Amino acid sequence: MKPLERGTGFEFIETIFGGAIPKGYISGVEKGVKAALKEGALAGYPVTDICVNLYDGSYHSVDSSEIAFKIASAMAFRKGVLEGNPVLIEPIMDVEVEIPDEYVGDIMGDINSRRGKILGIESEKNIKKIKASVPQAEMFNYSKDLRSIARGRGSFYMKLSHYEEVPLHIQEKIVEESKKEKE
Repeated sequence: MKPLERGTGFEFIETIFGGAIPKGYISGVEKGVKAALKEGALAGYPVTDICVNLYDGSYHSVDSSEIAFKIASAMAFRKGVLEGNPVLIEPIMDVEVEIPDEYVGDIMGDINSRRGKILGIESEKNIKKIKASVPQAEMFNYSKDLRSIARGRGSFYMKLSHYEEVPLHIQEKIVEESKKEKE
């Protein structure tokens, strides 16, 4: 296994020589890996942007089956992912907030408290447009919070920008909560 560039997706390569695994079972290996991709290894989130190379293996003429290869490959994939120190990624949103001048400080403080990064401020008459980059997880209930801070005189727009690694302390918390849910 090896990581791929963000946004690349999944790639399965088979480089077996000499028939170590019959061709009929290779599809079982790929199906098992694809199933494990969906379930993920950290907190049940899918694994993305990874290349898996099937380069060797063995089979038994009586005990082997496609389902056995599917199960074995899913288990091997999960083990390999965990050994590779995986990280969680999260969607980052481009956010634009329009507010009257008097609320700029409060809104900037609120954006910073949401792990946001202020990218710029534009002025037009008595209105300020704050441009920021904010994790989507921190934007829940933002319309209500904005109404409260700006006394109903603000508006915002957001769209997906890109994905970034979740900070380690938050990732650890997410993984721990996932383990508790499974117990």
